[in-house]
This record gives sequence, structure tokens and C-alpha cells, in this order.
Amino acid sequence: MNSLRTWVIGLATLAASMQAGAVGRLVDLSVYDRTSQQELPVYRHDGRYYVAGQPGHRYQIQLRSQSGGRVLGVLSVDGVNVLSGDTADWSQTGYVLQPYADSDILGWRKSLSEVADFVFADASRSYAARTGRPENVGVIGIAVFLPRRMIRPMPMPGPIPALSEPIAGTPREAPSQLVPAPAAPMAESAARASAKMQDNGPIGTGHGERETSVVSFTDFVRASSTPNETITLYYDTRERLLAQGVIPGDDRPLAGRPDPFPGHFVPDPR
Repeated sequence: MNSLRTWVIGLATLAASMQAGAVGRLVDLSVYDRTSQQELPVYRHDGRYYVAGQPGHRYQIQLRSQSGGRVLGVLSVDGVNVLSGDTADWSQTGYVLQPYADSDILGWRKSLSEVADFVFADASRSYAARTGRPENVGVIGIAVFLPRRMIRPMPMPGPIPALSEPIAGTPREAPSQLVPAPAAPMAESAARASAKMQDNGPIGTGHGERETSVVSFTDFVRASSTPNETITLYYDTRERLLAQGVIPGDDRPLAGRPDPFPGHFVPDPR
């Protein structure tokens, strides 16, 4: 009985560790599969975080602020800035997260009111690959910055210049004016992206269909030019992560593998 109790507790601990997000000091990052409507388990392997994506499924990136003040998150997918479409760099624009707030990033930002959905697709059909940047397909990252502590000056006539960043938001917010967005390949449906998967090949993030997702601009001045925290989350298919040892194998027999002990008791003769 004691051994059984220990085994059950061990499984519970393993399940809890797999469900944990990519935990940071300032921001937690996780991935939610919008097609299957479930948060993807996060696996820790050799000090890195991984999730298993299903080709053809739409997903969103969930950010949870752990800070009592505002923070700026420069978010990248496959080495591409999700706001500007540029090859990702710390110095670029990002989302401002409110204190202790949850924010869902649904896709590639096309304007202040619209995104192109994130969708798991064959690496060759990823947005990064289709724009000539296939080198970093399979990774999600966020660089988090704290704000500079500002000393309030005496009021002066005229406007005070400041840097502006979008506020992370949801489709429930009021729409605002549109801004130019970088050119992108035509969106493809999840079914088409899934149909184009290569056998046992890696996956990336495609440029899916457009939907409403409203944000607005706010002022944010960084305390430093380097991030206060960086979080990295790798992803691939479940089959490839199993083969790499990232996801622990289970005890289910493989189809077609012979079993030397298929029965447990002696049957009656015919």
C-alpha cells in the first residue's frame, strides 16, 4: 500500500511539473491551443522548456505579469518580432503588460485592431521561412524590461517627447486607428497548413487567418538597454519531442511489436 501511495504521488508531481508554464521572475509564458481548447503542458529537459504543438492547430501565447508595476515584453516567434515582423532584437517594440495582469497574444500584429492567427504548420510553411528566415523556427521568446524611474519635472509649455509601445490587450477593447503593417504572405487555413506537413518534419508558426484583436499605444521608457529577464520556450511535434527524449515515454506497447507474454493464465484446450 505504501508503494502504491508513493507511485500515485510521484505521478501527481510529474503531472504538476508538466503543466507548469515557463516561469519567470517578472513574467510567466505559456501556450494555449485554441483548436483543442487546452493549455499545452510544458516539459523541462536539460534546463530548457518545451511544448508539443499539433500541426494545423491555432494557438495563442499567454503572458502573466508577476510584477507590481508595468513591464515591457518584446515578444518573438521563430526569431521574428510578432509586432513589427522584423528579425527579432531586444531594442524593438513590444507589448506593455499591466501589473499582475494576464494578456493573450493571438497572432502576428497587422494593425492596432487586427492580427493574423498563430497556427502550427510545417516549418517550410512558417511565416519566418516564407519571408526568408528559417534559421530560428521552433522557438518562442520574450525579453522583459522594467520602466525607468522618472523624476517628475516642473510643468513646461509644449509636448514632451516619449517612446510609445502597444498595450497588450484582447478583442474586447475598443478599436483604435490603424497603422501600417509589414507585407506578409497570404494567410492559409489550418487545414491547408496541416495538409502540407512533411512526414516527421519539424513545425513552425504559420501566418493564419485574420481576426480582431485591439490594442492601443502607451508611453514606456526602459530602465536599461538590456532586458531584466529573458524567457525561451521551444516547440515541436509530440512525436519529435518523444524521439529526442524531451517527453518521457510511456508503457503503452507500440503497434505491431510482438509481446512474449500475451496471456496471463492457461486456457482450456480446444
